Amino acid sequence: MEQIILYSVDQRIASITLNRPEKRNALNPALIAGLKEAFRKAADDPGVKVIILKASGVSFSAGADLAYLEEISRNSRDENLVDSQNLAELFSLIYNLEKVVIAQVEGHAIAGGCGLAAVCDIIFAVPDAMFGYTETRIGFVPAIVACFLVKKIPPGIARELLLTGRTFSAEEAANYGLINFVTKKSEINQKVNEFAINLCNNNSEHSLAVTKQLISRTSDGPLHDNLEYAVELNAEVRESDDFKKGIRSFLSKNKLTW
Repeated sequence: MEQIILYSVDQRIASITLNRPEKRNALNPALIAGLKEAFRKAADDPGVKVIILKASGVSFSAGADLAYLEEISRNSRDENLVDSQNLAELFSLIYNLEKVVIAQVEGHAIAGGCGLAAVCDIIFAVPDAMFGYTETRIGFVPAIVACFLVKKIPPGIARELLLTGRTFSAEEAANYGLINFVTKKSEINQKVNEFAINLCNNNSEHSLAVTKQLISRTSDGPLHDNLEYAVELNAEVRESDDFKKGIRSFLSKNKLTW
């Protein structure tokens, strides 16, 4: 049986690939479980520093597949609570992972698929990729994806996208701040790999992890509380081995490869 999640590691970069091209990499319980397993594997591997999430075929992910939608429409409330919790756990796992996650979007990312891309730290997309939170158009609600989207883009834009359910281009997504780079299809593999290798070689793994924690912790809440947390974190990091090594390298003008 063909694997629905492909996993490989090279040069400290883990590649996690959605592999249901015949279903446009649509989400279902098996795919969600496979993604959680793959991300936990990468998180626990000391030989992995950066993770790339990508997909086989013409779509990044079309959201929930038709059979899955039909199933959840018949589920009991308790069954749907468990199912919804599984998706929330996947998104939270990626969003809070200590390692940097890069999404390589080479096709449409719709509904839950758009949410999957949005929880990654850095997003590259090809020009003809389309995005959208289309849940309201089928009588659904973009509940879980909305929690992460409002942390990433201005509230007014998030409100419009979530309420209308319209699809929008990669260029629009970049203008909204949802994605970082629009890259030609012929160049996206190279650009993503160069970006990942640059992070591996030029940035402290400890600093990347703590900075992700800082961003997540201070993305909302009172400024005073955020500053108190930042002060404590700043002092704590100054005692780390990576900080001391980095400062020695900077002062001696010796190039440091992390």
